[in-house]
Amino acid sequence: MKSQDLVVLLKLVSLEQAKNERDAHPGDAAYHADPYSVRSLESALGISKTEINASINRSLSSGLAVKDRESGHAKPNRRNLHNFVVHGLKFVFPAKPGAMTRGIPTAFAAAPLKNLLISAGEYIYVWPYAKGKDMGQAVEPLYKSVPQAIQKDDRLYEYLALIDGVRLGNQREAGFAAERLSERLLRK
Repeated sequence: MKSQDLVVLLKLVSLEQAKNERDAHPGDAAYHADPYSVRSLESALGISKTEINASINRSLSSGLAVKDRESGHAKPNRRNLHNFVVHGLKFVFPAKPGAMTRGIPTAFAAAPLKNLLISAGEYIYVWPYAKGKDMGQAVEPLYKSVPQAIQKDDRLYEYLALIDGVRLGNQREAGFAAERLSERLLRK
C-alpha cells in the first residue's frame, strides 16, 4: 500500500457522493467524460495514469475497494477504508509536523474541524504550498499533488483534512476527527 492509494480512494468516494447528490462540476472538463476513468483521475489528482492504475489494483487486492457490478469501475469499500484510516493510518503513514511555512490549512485548522476543538497552541498545521495564504507548521500531505487536487474538489479536501486530524491528533482529537470522518464516509 502507498499513501497515494488513499488519495485515489477518497477521490472515488467524492465522485460517488457527487453522483448521488447530482453535484457534478459543470466547468470541469473531466466531469464531461467518465470521471472514473484513469485519464480523468489523472487530471483531477495530478497522479500519473500508471500510478492510478497500480493504486486501484492495490486497493482491490487489499479489500479497500471492490469492482462495481454494473459499471466495472473500482468502488471504495467504505467500511474497510474507514477502519483502516481510524485504526491503522497513524502507524502506516505517520505525520510529523515540521518547520513554519506558507500553505493550506489541514487537520484541525481546516473547515470540517475548525473551531470545534480548542487548540493548545497558536500554530496551525498546513500542507506546504507556495500559493497558500496561511502560515503554520508544515505537514507533508499523503501525496505531493494534494494541494493542487483539493483546489478542484472541496469534498476531497474535507476528507484529507479529517485524515490528517486522525494522523496528527492525540487520542481525544483523533477520536473527534474519526467521528466526523465516520459521519461523512459511512453515509451513502
